[in-house]
Amino acid sequence: MTDERPSGAYTFSSLADFYREEFLKHRRCLEAQRDCYSECALAEVEAALTQVMGRIETLCRQQNCNQVVSRLLKKFDVVTGLSAWSDPKNLH
Repeated sequence: MTDERPSGAYTFSSLADFYREEFLKHRRCLEAQRDCYSECALAEVEAALTQVMGRIETLCRQQNCNQVVSRLLKKFDVVTGLSAWSDPKNLH
């Protein structure tokens, strides 16, 4: 199975917009949990989010962009727990 680049109507720009929104969700989730983290930890995660979002267009032009961005999103999820918030199986 290969990771193919998007084609047709699904452009690099729209892919970047999609992933950028996913990272923004992590930023909003982090903000909602602000009181659970030290200022230093918050600053480091926010800096990492800013760096990734600043490079998202470049990342989306890579052959393996979906794999790379997926790994990054999973790493941020470890910190923010966003998937647990949005997973319907976790609702009571």
